[in-house]
Amino acid sequence: MILSAVISLGAIGTIEAIILYIASRKFKVDENPQVAQIQAVLPGANCGGCGYPGCGGFAEACVKAGLLDGLQCPVGGNEIMRQVASILGVESGANDSKTAVVRCNGTCEARPRLNIYDGTKNCAIAGALYGGETGCSYGCFGYGDCVESCLFGAIRINPETQIAEVDENKCTSCGACVKACPKRIIELRKKGPKSRRIYVSCVNKDKGGIAGKVCANACTGCSLCRKKCEFDAITILHNLSYIDDTKCRLCRKCVAACPSNAIHELNFPPRKEVQSLS
Repeated sequence: MILSAVISLGAIGTIEAIILYIASRKFKVDENPQVAQIQAVLPGANCGGCGYPGCGGFAEACVKAGLLDGLQCPVGGNEIMRQVASILGVESGANDSKTAVVRCNGTCEARPRLNIYDGTKNCAIAGALYGGETGCSYGCFGYGDCVESCLFGAIRINPETQIAEVDENKCTSCGACVKACPKRIIELRKKGPKSRRIYVSCVNKDKGGIAGKVCANACTGCSLCRKKCEFDAITILHNLSYIDDTKCRLCRKCVAACPSNAIHELNFPPRKEVQSLS
């Protein structure tokens, strides 16, 4: 009885194994060798900044597309994309390098605390509960969700300002911090020539008087920056100025025109002092 049962189970197992083997051979999908070649040159960060689930997904997308239009590995940059293009035998156009910027300048002095949050120090949780410890409901919480999301150690919370800061030398523009911020304060922008860039460091959409009352560094939508811009790079929407980095020519006239210092200029040489004639 036992012997016959063992023989029967063995026979069933053998038949199932044969069926599985035949099915695997029949439905086998041969992977394009270029996928493995491309994945080998990718940085292996699997950050998702390219818009695909990891480096493997990006490699498959490159091979499937054939051309590299609209495809970019933010971590590897143009050098890696040139290697990918070489594997595929296509041209690789250069893409502007980007970096994350934190569009909040609500320091402790400019944006005084009105209450103390005693809950879990997590931006997503705090954002679901209330607007923050200050009168500005748009500003940075400073609890560090963006810091935890960054795989490259490119973000920290400044202990003095309690605002997130980006180390552009470490930032790979993967976009993880952008997704992690519940207030949409972090943005990917062009690094610019010599890493020089100009942007409005504020996302407060309240009317000017209200925005200025809750934060001394807030953009009030006064239009002075837009009037100074000769390149049509500045728009004002919902009481907030925004600088288009594809149009900005880095002339810095808008920076000097802003009465609340809401527009930031990074990595520029010091301005020359104009000596008055006495």
